[in-house]
Amino acid sequence: MSVSINKVLLVYSGVLTAAVATALLTGAANVTPRVTSFDEIDVKRLNVREDDGTLRFVLTNTSHTPGIIMHGKERPHPSGRRTAGMLFFNEEGTENGGMTWGGSKEGGHVNSSGHLSFDQYEQDQVIQMTQSESDGKRWAAMVLNDRPSEPLDFDLAARISKMPEGAARDAEIKRVMEAGTFGRQRLWVGKATDRSSMVIMSDALARPRMRLRVTEQGDASIDFLDEQGKVQRSIGPK
Repeated sequence: MSVSINKVLLVYSGVLTAAVATALLTGAANVTPRVTSFDEIDVKRLNVREDDGTLRFVLTNTSHTPGIIMHGKERPHPSGRRTAGMLFFNEEGTENGGMTWGGSKEGGHVNSSGHLSFDQYEQDQVIQMTQSESDGKRWAAMVLNDRPSEPLDFDLAARISKMPEGAARDAEIKRVMEAGTFGRQRLWVGKATDRSSMVIMSDALARPRMRLRVTEQGDASIDFLDEQGKVQRSIGPK
């Protein structure tokens, strides 16, 4: 009988010790942040979230690129976006900027790009830093845009993106651009495909009204444009 009691006490002691150790470790974990160090890690997508689960940052490869996420809910991106990069999200779990990059050479054709942007609240990009290369044609610029006060109309953007190429699609794109439905460009600062450097300032209807330009050969000018984009006055160095 005494042997059985000893065995019971031994088992009970082991269980009690394990329970106390677990409680101590759990308590310590609640007080001290848990940190894990890695020398190297391979991932296809990394999500950074707040304590309540709100998504704040995504680092992703091409195949795991998310669609548009607003208030934590995901929907397909109107452009079918599939690119490696980083996406930023605000405190409400809504995308508000990001960085993308890419480059390849296929069949002798080179395409390369890099892009950093920040979005207006529930709208599209208001600040862009972009470079693009396609078969030797290269440009790079900083762009500032005006955006409507209303949230971005994703349904309209998706409908236009799904329209077949042709006159109807071109007419619809022209209509929304003229109406400023998706915003208007106000400032363009960069290098054009003809290797000239330019600053283009536009009015509230996205009409270029002043252009500062230095050509590849070094010719400089300041042009004042009318509503149709025609040069009304040009100032040179002489």
